[in-house]
Amino acid sequence: MSKKIFKIICIFAIGMAGGIFSIQILLPYFFKDTFLGFNSEYLAKLASGPIYLTEEKEITVEENTALQYSIEKIEKSIFGIKAQTKEKTIYGSGLILTTDGLAVTLAELVPKGANLVFYVEGSNPEYEVLKRDLNNNLALIKIGKQGLKPCGFADFNSLKIGERVFLLGKVFVLKEALSLVNEGIVKYSTPDYIRTNLFEKSTLAGSTLFNIKGELLGLNTIDSEGKVTAIPITIIRSFAGF
Repeated sequence: MSKKIFKIICIFAIGMAGGIFSIQILLPYFFKDTFLGFNSEYLAKLASGPIYLTEEKEITVEENTALQYSIEKIEKSIFGIKAQTKEKTIYGSGLILTTDGLAVTLAELVPKGANLVFYVEGSNPEYEVLKRDLNNNLALIKIGKQGLKPCGFADFNSLKIGERVFLLGKVFVLKEALSLVNEGIVKYSTPDYIRTNLFEKSTLAGSTLFNIKGELLGLNTIDSEGKVTAIPITIIRSFAGF
């Protein structure tokens, strides 16, 4: 009886050894490009998935940081405008061009005979309207304040269709001028204007259009439908004598 049991154990052991040998030798031969039914290329892509997600997250963070920096830089160059005429009150924005107070805005925001108030860094400094260009809808202002923060100009020739652009201007809430930002793209541009896909209220007239680098592209006009179209920086620089 013990001999039979010994034989059975031996046969079982030999069978186990053969099975293990077959798996080690033959399985890689038949399934050399797969693992548990998955193609090796698929597994490689699956394994690399978190790397792509990490890269995408890093790019998003970098863009957000760049935009925040650009907004902070442009925001220091923007001021609010309130113009009181006999018929109505007009609100809008303007842009500082030099540290000694040379500034530009839309001519429609500073009509002749209006009582004007400029909101610059929390104060209402004195001002002088140096000239108006009604054809290009621009006005050059001299603000009586020193140490202001101008912004940099973009290269208009490098502007691309579909490029991300940003609007930043001043809105008035409880007699305080607050910054407001919006984001869009360039639909198309000509030497005379930049058309965007942005829509805003008329109180954002005179706001700036800038790129992700915080460089000025133009000043925004807003039509009766709310469409935002910018006067290019090339026209503004020529008007201001830069």
